[in-house]
Amino acid sequence: MPRDQLAWLVETGHVETLEPGVVLTPSTGPVKGLFVVLEGHLLIRVDRGSGPRIVMEWHGGDVTGMLPYSRIKGPPGDVTAEERTTVLVVPAADLPRLIHECDELTAVLVHVMVDRARVFKSSELLDEKMASLGRLAAGLAHELNNPASAVERSAKTLVAELGVLEDATKKFCALNLSDEECLILTGSPADGGSARPTLSPIERADRLDEIDSWLSSHDLPGIDADPLLESGIRLAALDRLVSLVGREKAGIVLAHMASAQAVRQLATEIETAASRIHSLVAAVKGFTYVNQQSTLQPIAIGRGLSDTATVLRSKARAKSVAVDVVVPADLPAVDGYGGELNQVWANLLDNAIDATPGGHVRVDASTDADHVVVRVTDDGPGIPEGIRNRIFDPFFTTKDVGQGTGLGLDIARRIIQRHQGTIDLHTSSSGTEFCVTLPVSKGAGTPPPTEPR
Repeated sequence: MPRDQLAWLVETGHVETLEPGVVLTPSTGPVKGLFVVLEGHLLIRVDRGSGPRIVMEWHGGDVTGMLPYSRIKGPPGDVTAEERTTVLVVPAADLPRLIHECDELTAVLVHVMVDRARVFKSSELLDEKMASLGRLAAGLAHELNNPASAVERSAKTLVAELGVLEDATKKFCALNLSDEECLILTGSPADGGSARPTLSPIERADRLDEIDSWLSSHDLPGIDADPLLESGIRLAALDRLVSLVGREKAGIVLAHMASAQAVRQLATEIETAASRIHSLVAAVKGFTYVNQQSTLQPIAIGRGLSDTATVLRSKARAKSVAVDVVVPADLPAVDGYGGELNQVWANLLDNAIDATPGGHVRVDASTDADHVVVRVTDDGPGIPEGIRNRIFDPFFTTKDVGQGTGLGLDIARRIIQRHQGTIDLHTSSSGTEFCVTLPVSKGAGTPPPTEPR
């Protein structure tokens, strides 16, 4: 900087020395001026619900405080001296003269202000993401634990059942049945293997009682009726079996059949649970956009909405909230950053679930001219009139301490604006709707990628 402009700082300002722990500027403000750190160490710690965290630091040679054209009312946290610190203080009232008389210095300080604002905004976004991930992690742990436990339980049972099947198979082979008899036996019990209708609990109980009574009347103890029921066998087939091979051999055949069906049933349970785990992992991968793209890409809104609903399913279930996602198959893509848009959907859906315990949340998407419109609607009590105008303000929250950062809707609004879209609020005593409008992708004719990159 020109020496005359540096001299202006020296002539206008005064030197202050801060002992360790002294607050230079409280978070409540006001900021009394521009600060040039001559020596020492200043920092800001911010607690947004997950404990205090250092957001920004300044050492000898750094500049902070009120900067030219700044509209800052107060920092996000107390600016505190970490060690004995000396600063040059230029009073805020003299900043208009600085802008008028020191143009080169003003230009540099504006760049400092822009960089500082970028750090603060990045910190806010990171804190909100971490808070969201913390809330999602608890639900996902529960969602993943259920199918994982089912896999473990069924796998252990399968090992034991395979031993039973091996013994039953040896006895079945020892019957030395002819090829014709084997063909009849493998085809007749399930009545030709035709599709079995789904049974109601009452019908299932009645069928199970019928099979148990038949086994008892034919003196065939030790055979589990449940897998026989699952195989689709009917009493007429059981009677044909006895008439074909006799009662004793029929018992061996049925024991083998029951054990084989039990093994198939366990394998199916393992497959179902593993598929559930795969679906959850795929949803998390889609939600977070692992290996997130660094440039705008066509994004499938429906995929993001579905993934978001999946990762929040556990929370919705815990609050007895029904969530419906309705997206037309031909919904066009939008140009955007998938991870950021999913952050918006997560914030809106999470708030909607909190707002209507025991109620209903609907997420639907549609096309309006050259825009995609996403609506997240709940049937809760609505947002009180006194706070509606503050709902998008940063750090404003109606949740208990530690339950929200107050940044979710502010960040959602900024993300949507970055995507050249809008977000609006409509609320009444019968519910609340957040409406997000995004421009259709310029390459809407190109199908969006089905997997996150």
